[in-house]
Amino acid sequence: MASAEEANGNGSAPTPEDRRLLELSQRYAEEADKRRREDGLAQFERLQESGSARLRALAQDPWADHAALNARRAVPDGATHKFVILGAGYGGLLFAVRLLAAGVARGPDDILLVDAAGGFGGTWYWNRYPGLRCDIESYSYMPLLEETGYMPASKYATGAELRAHADRIAARWRLQDRALFRANATAARWDDAAQRWTVDVTEGRGPEGQSRALKLHARYLLLAPGIITSPHVPRIPGLASFAGPLFHTARWDYAVTGGSETAAVLPGLEGKRVGVLGTGATTIQVVPRLASSAKELYVFQRTPSAVSWRGHRATDPEEWRTKIASKPGWQRERMLNLDLFLTNAAKEGQENMVADGWTEMPAYSAIIGSPSHGIIEPTPDKIAAHVARLYKLDLAHTEAVRARTESIVQNPETAAKLKAWYPTWCKRPCFSDEYLQAFNLPNVHLVDTDGRGVEAATERGLVVAGQEYPLDVLVLSTGYVTPRIGDGSPAARTGIGIHGRHGTSLDDKWQRQGASTLHGVCSHGFPNLFFAPMGQSSQAANNILTLEVASEHVVHCIRVAEARAGAGAVVEVTSAAEEAWALEIAKHAAWFAGVAGCTPGYITSEGEGWTQPTDQREMMKQARGANLSGGMESYIKVLQEYWAEGSLKGMDVTPATAGMDGRNLRFPTSEEH
Repeated sequence: MASAEEANGNGSAPTPEDRRLLELSQRYAEEADKRRREDGLAQFERLQESGSARLRALAQDPWADHAALNARRAVPDGATHKFVILGAGYGGLLFAVRLLAAGVARGPDDILLVDAAGGFGGTWYWNRYPGLRCDIESYSYMPLLEETGYMPASKYATGAELRAHADRIAARWRLQDRALFRANATAARWDDAAQRWTVDVTEGRGPEGQSRALKLHARYLLLAPGIITSPHVPRIPGLASFAGPLFHTARWDYAVTGGSETAAVLPGLEGKRVGVLGTGATTIQVVPRLASSAKELYVFQRTPSAVSWRGHRATDPEEWRTKIASKPGWQRERMLNLDLFLTNAAKEGQENMVADGWTEMPAYSAIIGSPSHGIIEPTPDKIAAHVARLYKLDLAHTEAVRARTESIVQNPETAAKLKAWYPTWCKRPCFSDEYLQAFNLPNVHLVDTDGRGVEAATERGLVVAGQEYPLDVLVLSTGYVTPRIGDGSPAARTGIGIHGRHGTSLDDKWQRQGASTLHGVCSHGFPNLFFAPMGQSSQAANNILTLEVASEHVVHCIRVAEARAGAGAVVEVTSAAEEAWALEIAKHAAWFAGVAGCTPGYITSEGEGWTQPTDQREMMKQARGANLSGGMESYIKVLQEYWAEGSLKGMDVTPATAGMDGRNLRFPTSEEH
């Protein structure tokens, strides 16, 4: 950050605020340095890829109804579909719904959704821990509320309600039987002669069944992998040797704890010493439930979360009818209104429709952009001044959150350790009216590791600073694989190898030249492949807004291409167009410089994603992976102008010369499969 004189923008004597900002920037840097490790992301391992059989077993699906799924009509090996969508969460469902609405999918039979889960919902299928609610208000987050006519039960939906809504969407658009569940896609290859994608899939059949390998063929392959679906754990020596029950929050074990997602008490923990490892957004919700049930609860903390107020309440039907859902287009308007406040773009006097803790942090624009500022020149002085402005914008909020912690937690030493010393944008903000209060209970103990993490695990418990903490049950609330793994390659995010024309690997392309897309959703050399964006686009705090906009854009491209070249057209962005877009994105990269000083974590890929390279080529690769600095508003404007122009500029569109069977232009029906 800039010096105190630079921070005030005019070189004059620093004010008390300038001095406080300088103190904070120094404290933030000290705390971040404590947590930086040379092994970065390598300090974690995916559960399903662990070298320990016990840890691998924790990734198994505890929720699937295998008998019911095995009774469904099997998808044949070699089945052909116009659209195969990898992912059956909200992202995959939005792709499917938009394809149907646009008419490019003639009906549900044109679509097959493939997911490792045993049902619809994505992250809401997997996560069923007690106290689970979405941290974005339900009226803005739950997709297609206007189309389904559904009124959420409360301002912040439970996991069960979100899962039920995914099923509701599938039923409304007749997609229940258009999904292949318990299926892991392992590879996808483009066949130039047949003009189609072939996807290798392994379908599980439950613990008593024999898994089967099959190949699926598709004219179009769409990727909707989600962002918090692949749990990981730290490589703590001896972790698998812990003798008591051990599970990850993404696969909650109610056989151990008793209770349910919505129960206030977990009777299976009565008389037990319970440890929860991690203090991120999941732990914030889990701790109050564990605290009400365990004899002793030990919360192991590497980095504290910034916890603001929640203000949860039931939905008032009258308010819903007359104010919230009172006109056509209300939900998109509400989504964009929330985004305006988060991107520091709300006009004076503008109505704050959501009016919750999210709308009190304009400095979150540091990571999602803001249309209120132009492009930041990538010079040291301009970047320093920009980061200083962000810190100043963030000051009131972060100070208020720390003061709130101090006012709630009665033990001064515990309160001090629970204060977050990093800018708002560095970790997912948290909201709870119960978490901090739990540390006032006599059975709840904070074990702060001062940024170093847990040293080791034994048969009896966890070791911190040489002291062993005996436990009966250990809950791993250690998060998920970052979506920026593999430099954000769509293949790496989806967890499969993708090979396009001439056998080119999508991962290799990303490693070689950095992010390479048009508008973040398609890449040269990979015809008819589209994906939910991560870089080279815009990311809203409300991920559903991102997915809504992306699905509309992808389906627009397919619809226009087929209107021009017929059903099954081959659509591919040109090399020149994606390079021009990458250069445009690189101009915006300096806006996100504030992230470089963040404490390591999920958002920063444990520091790997924002380390400043010294090599010019690596600097350019990193800049290409940025997003538009103007945020979602500017991204939508770019897309709307592109749609209005109408020609699919920068895309090669050619008529299909081979059908789905590689010989003719006929799309088989589901009965022919």
